[in-house]
Amino acid sequence: MKRLLIETKWGAKSLVSLYVSVLSGIILALQYDPAHPFYSANSLDLLIPYGVFWRSLHFYSSQIFFLLSIVHIIAALAGSSKRFSLGRWSWLIITFPLSLLLLFTGYVLRGDATGESAGRIAENICLSIPVIGDLLNSVLFAVSEDGMKRVYANHVIGLAVVWGIFAWDHLRRYTVNVAEHSGVILACLFVSLAFNAPMELLKIGDSYISGPWFFLGLQELLRYIQPFWAGVVFPLLFLFSLVFLQEEEIWAHKARMFAGGWLVVYGIATVFALGH
Repeated sequence: MKRLLIETKWGAKSLVSLYVSVLSGIILALQYDPAHPFYSANSLDLLIPYGVFWRSLHFYSSQIFFLLSIVHIIAALAGSSKRFSLGRWSWLIITFPLSLLLLFTGYVLRGDATGESAGRIAENICLSIPVIGDLLNSVLFAVSEDGMKRVYANHVIGLAVVWGIFAWDHLRRYTVNVAEHSGVILACLFVSLAFNAPMELLKIGDSYISGPWFFLGLQELLRYIQPFWAGVVFPLLFLFSLVFLQEEEIWAHKARMFAGGWLVVYGIATVFALGH
């Protein structure tokens, strides 16, 4: 019972930070122009009241939501080894890459050096997928063809709706009292007031641009491995290992070993990327 309460606590905190992210994102989305992403993102700081604060609040609350979601998953796995059926657990695991995509498209929409670099890399990864690559890129990114219009549509509506579909069965089983998690809201507010959201200007002579922090390991692997293997197969292997974490003990043990090894490899790649 105590473990269940701990798991629920982290889930509730992540959901509250998501509420903050959504509310601040609505304010920004109404002012953002995907036809002029970099100019528009910079203008948010100047043209809307407290623009710097709202952009920072959306940025940091989204980061906090993702990090707390990871803690929630760890708490769920530690709390019980057999609480979900394979189908329900697999359905729920899909929300993890969707959360990552939501966070990633937010970086791309900035249109700065980091956003442009991340968008180009994501597009190349999609195009490397046999048969469905063109279609997938057309649905998700199409940055070269359509600028930020589809990325904007997916960040604001498409990915959010799909995430809600996969998370709904899980979320409807729990009630969250926002007032009980005022500490998360205050943390989001404090961080947003203390630190401005980043905006990376392209500097003349730059030959290497680092992507988002969670993307660095993948970016480093892409320097040595073909996009399909580094950007598609490698991440999918980790997701498949998560799916089997709640199976029979022998499969769960193998999945834990594989996921641990995967994280070590990704961590080493991230360290190398930070050294550039």
